[in-house]
Amino acid sequence: MDTVQKLTSGFSLDLGPLKEPLGFIRVLEWVFTIFAFATTGGYSGKTHFTVTCPGAEAKDVQPVFGYPFRLSANPYEIPLCNGSTPSKTFLQGDFSSSAEFFVCVGVFGFLYCTATLILYLGYQNIYRQTTRGPIIDLVVTAAFAFLWLVSSSAWAQGLTDVKWATNPDNLVESCKDICKPGVSPSMGRLNASVIFGFLNLILWAGNCWFIYKETPFHKDPNPPATMEEGGAPGP
Repeated sequence: MDTVQKLTSGFSLDLGPLKEPLGFIRVLEWVFTIFAFATTGGYSGKTHFTVTCPGAEAKDVQPVFGYPFRLSANPYEIPLCNGSTPSKTFLQGDFSSSAEFFVCVGVFGFLYCTATLILYLGYQNIYRQTTRGPIIDLVVTAAFAFLWLVSSSAWAQGLTDVKWATNPDNLVESCKDICKPGVSPSMGRLNASVIFGFLNLILWAGNCWFIYKETPFHKDPNPPATMEEGGAPGP
């Protein structure tokens, strides 16, 4: 309870840090982090091909897939020309690990950006009073930059595999005598997610420099004394 009262009493809204690179870049990180995980999570798409039996009309087959891209969990039916019950087939591949890792980094990055923006704008005096705050901020920001590198690279490869596994040209290989590829699934949203991932890498890595300038590693802890402070005059 005392801690809450101290935090409440110490809150002082100051939008000044938003005019500095430290706060402005953090806002950009907050926005681009949302774009990164929002364009990946919740995605749903479908691929398409047609089955044409001799003397019959073409029938559409539209396998559906989506986040987290466990494609082997998405069944679809291919009509048979002999009139028997359609065979159930599954998309191939499980790319959930790279997709979920990417979204997880984005969600935690969003939460960290929100927390640090509150710290910058409401508790700037506390943030600058001790060296611990900027040092922790630097370490966490550098860790997120590394995580963005790993997760974006993994998801870029995972997306390439998803595109291959859902390409109509590849799906009709098992029935190419009667199947014809149709429209490829729309992947623009997922392509954007990879771009946002690498943009986050640039932002978080670049922000490390501005946070580093707030740490004692950059500032001189013992600045030279001036004449007014009683220092000896120079030669």
